[in-house]
Amino acid sequence: MKEKQRCDWPGDDPLYVAYHDEEWGVPIYDSQQLFEKLILDGFQAGLSWITILRKRQTFLMAFDNFDPVKISRYDDRDIERLMNDPGIIRNRLKILATISNARIYLAMEKQKSGAFSDFIWSFTNGEIIQNNWQEMGQLPAATPQSEAMSKALKAKGFKFCGPTICYAFMQAVGMVNDHFATCFRHGELK
Repeated sequence: MKEKQRCDWPGDDPLYVAYHDEEWGVPIYDSQQLFEKLILDGFQAGLSWITILRKRQTFLMAFDNFDPVKISRYDDRDIERLMNDPGIIRNRLKILATISNARIYLAMEKQKSGAFSDFIWSFTNGEIIQNNWQEMGQLPAATPQSEAMSKALKAKGFKFCGPTICYAFMQAVGMVNDHFATCFRHGELK
């Protein structure tokens, strides 16, 4: 049986390959799932995605399954609990940003259910941007859309959402199809 051709970035790490094959680039429209991905991408800042991926289950447990209502109520005890959890990235600024971001997210959702998803997807006009990259060197670190998203998120008070983080987020949640044109997932996600 012929091996499926895929993007080369996951290498041969089984966890990374499964993430590539099953999750990366699949459109997500659920506001809370988008919130979770944005938080995880914020924790990735300065690190590789595989580091976050390997800790994802611990992150889910530590952050109450990324329930924004629960996170928004975190106090100093919760912050210290998280700072002492070796299973997550123990960065105080990122932890504080997560709490703050949860509060902003809830304020948006209070105005209208699904408001966060609508806001996020507005940067591609609700459409999936189809790219046809052949190799890693062609992929941008940021785009005008990710720069606009970053600026708008920051204007609302969100933290750890620079243009590069926003572009990685857009790729992960399927707003852009950045699977290589030769990758079996590229055609499946068109």
